[in-house]
Amino acid sequence: MVMNNIHVRSARLDDTAAISALFRARISAWQRWDTLGRVQDTDYETLTIYERWLHGGAWMSIETAALHLGALLLGAGVALVAQVGAEVGAYLEAYHSVEPPPFGSNLSPAHIVVGSAHANIGLDTMLLDALRAKAKTQKCERLTVAALGAESALYTRSGFTTLTSVARYSLPARTGQIFYKASAHSEASAAQINGWSMPVGRISSARQQWEALWPHTWELLPEMRRTYRLKFSAAGGEAFIACQPQMFNPRALDVSVWTQKTLTAQLLTAIRDWAHKEGFRTLLLVVPPEYVSVLGAEAEADGYKLDFYSLNL
Repeated sequence: MVMNNIHVRSARLDDTAAISALFRARISAWQRWDTLGRVQDTDYETLTIYERWLHGGAWMSIETAALHLGALLLGAGVALVAQVGAEVGAYLEAYHSVEPPPFGSNLSPAHIVVGSAHANIGLDTMLLDALRAKAKTQKCERLTVAALGAESALYTRSGFTTLTSVARYSLPARTGQIFYKASAHSEASAAQINGWSMPVGRISSARQQWEALWPHTWELLPEMRRTYRLKFSAAGGEAFIACQPQMFNPRALDVSVWTQKTLTAQLLTAIRDWAHKEGFRTLLLVVPPEYVSVLGAEAEADGYKLDFYSLNL
């Protein structure tokens, strides 16, 4: 798409530095913990790659940004830029998932970042229009997006309507009387979850969560939290489970679930039993309203909520 001196195109590896700069420009202060555990302001150049990561993920360093963009360009997702003259003025990243209703075959924007020098000239809308065109060529049924607060304005202005919402609950890990099998699963191909649902842990799209948690790429950073990648078989159903200890509460696990069928009480009992045997105390589960009853009476909401929006094509 070309408009005057604005050109929307697929990102290239040569764009890595420019896209990383767009993300880093949103950080108002660079900080680290000192030896006494206190937060101190510091210069970007003094931070390790991991300390930069803590400010916003892979795009915070050119090293990790290049790895991330390379994965997207090899098929993990979609990466588009809006080029203004010779500069990259904005960036959009999206992921394609094929799931049961209500999400269906969807293309989901994860990031839209516009540089301050090119704000208020409609680059975000142009990127969304380009993504809509790409979704149609991929025969997607809809665009879907997770958005908080003011972020939703762009999408509602572009015709998106509310699709569903999710909220986070905690559950104690607990021994359960159920037969199940849980085994480490290192195969990272997203083809394994084609047509599967994601009833637990969806804070973006099912495919984006998979690409963030299943490949071992970020284990290049030794400080990264350990990720447990498991295949569960319980009560005749199969599921892939990714669990990460929370950074400041290592006895609590953030849980993500992709399953062939649906979230059942039996599968949940199996996950709680596995976590208890591994020495964890608490599970944190982000679920839509229809699965709250499956969590049972011990589930406690912690106030975190997130809305999902949809644009049918």
